[in-house]
Amino acid sequence: MEKTGDPAAPLLPPHYPPPTEPCYGVPAAEAALQEPYFPEPPAYVLLPFYPRRHRRRGRCHCCGSLLSSSALLSSAFLLVILCSAAFFLWPSDPQLTVARLRFDDLRVTPPPFATIDVVLSVDLMVRNPDFFSLDYRSIVVSIGYRGRPLGSVTADGGHVRARGVSHVHTKLDLDGILVLNDAIYLIEDLFRGSLPLDTVTEVQGRMRLFFFDVPVQGNVSCALNVNLENQEVIRQDCYSE
Repeated sequence: MEKTGDPAAPLLPPHYPPPTEPCYGVPAAEAALQEPYFPEPPAYVLLPFYPRRHRRRGRCHCCGSLLSSSALLSSAFLLVILCSAAFFLWPSDPQLTVARLRFDDLRVTPPPFATIDVVLSVDLMVRNPDFFSLDYRSIVVSIGYRGRPLGSVTADGGHVRARGVSHVHTKLDLDGILVLNDAIYLIEDLFRGSLPLDTVTEVQGRMRLFFFDVPVQGNVSCALNVNLENQEVIRQDCYSE
């Protein structure tokens, strides 16, 4: 049994020569041919810092301007079509024309009675210039002397087709109309042998525009000068209002 105080024995015997060649954990023959490994330090590349800019997405100014121009052209074209349709389809008033005025009887009683008896036949032409048919309820014919109304007559209604014409005949019969306020003018007219009269003809109706009934009306005024001897119209001036 060895004593604890003795020095430790060496791992190799004293006669073993110390190693003279290095040992790298690989065969000595290969180790002699390889160069020793020295790791290279990592390389760094320094780049300048630029602030990041935010770009707008999905916008193309050229494409946007082209799209807006085409939209404006389409809107303008649609507006022109709507205005044209409204101009041609919107109903207008019927046109009245006095085809003939005939006095079947005209008698004037001088003052102090100062009365007028009138039997007037009127032939009218009602023209419908629209693309929809016209139903007129009535036609009213009024007659006056020097701006004072003497009386009126109402004719029955009728129907006028689209872009069509209808002929209406009516008769106005007035007996013993007093004109005391115009007695002086009546004496002058009797002396000249002619009587100035005026007539107003008015038509009222409705026009069926798709699902709506649009009221329409038309009138025509005539200034007449009638010969008292033969009861013929000397002068006739008619105009639409």
